[in-house]
Amino acid sequence: MTGYSRSLIGLATALAGLAGYVDALGFITLGGPFVSFMSGNMTQASVAFADGVWSTARVAGGIIVLFLLGIALGTVVTHFTERYSVRARKVTVLAVVAGLLSIGSVMSSLDVTPGAISAMALAMGAVNSVFQRDGEVTIGVTYMTGALVKMGQRLTGAFLGGPKWAWLQHFGMCAGLIAGAVVGALVHRWIGLHALWPASAFTVVLIAVAWQVSPPSPAKV
Repeated sequence: MTGYSRSLIGLATALAGLAGYVDALGFITLGGPFVSFMSGNMTQASVAFADGVWSTARVAGGIIVLFLLGIALGTVVTHFTERYSVRARKVTVLAVVAGLLSIGSVMSSLDVTPGAISAMALAMGAVNSVFQRDGEVTIGVTYMTGALVKMGQRLTGAFLGGPKWAWLQHFGMCAGLIAGAVVGALVHRWIGLHALWPASAFTVVLIAVAWQVSPPSPAKV
C-alpha cells in the first residue's frame, strides 16, 4: 500500500468492506462456495472432485471461471481508460462493478438466483482492477491473506525497531472485510438476497468518493 494517500487507502478499505458484504451474501446463498474468495473455492472444488461430489465441484469451479471473466472485464476497462487519468480508470471500473451488482439485484428480485450469483462473481473479479500500477494489482480488495501476512510482518517489525504503526493499514483492510461480512450476514437474515440492493447503492457512493480522492493526472496509482 506504499505510495497511496490516506484517502485512497480509505477507499480501498471501503471496497474490502463491500467485498466482505457481497461474499457473505454469496456464501450464505450457496451454502459454502464464495463469490470473491477464490482460494477457498479452489480448495473446495479440489476436495469435492476428489470425493466425487460433482455438483459442488461444478459450482465452485464455475464461480472461479466467472471471477476470471470479471478480472478480464476490469482489465479491458483499465486498458481503455488509464491513458486518460487515474480518476477515469477508478471511476469507470467502479461504474462497471455497480452495474453488475445492480444486475444481480434485479436478478435477486426476480428470484433468478444463479443470475444474481453470476453477476456477483463478475463484479468481485472486476473490482480488483481499481488499484493497479503498470498492469499489476497493488491492493487486492477481495482477498485478505496477503494483507494478513503483511500485517504480521509489519507488527513483528515494529517489535524489532521498525515503524510502529505500519501494520495498521493492513489491519484496516482485514477489519473492513470482516465488518462488511458481518453486516452482509445480518442484512441477509433480514431481507435475503435482496440485500444486494444496498451493495449496489454503496458502490454508487464509492464512485463519487473515487472521483473526489483520485488524482486527475495520468499518474499510476
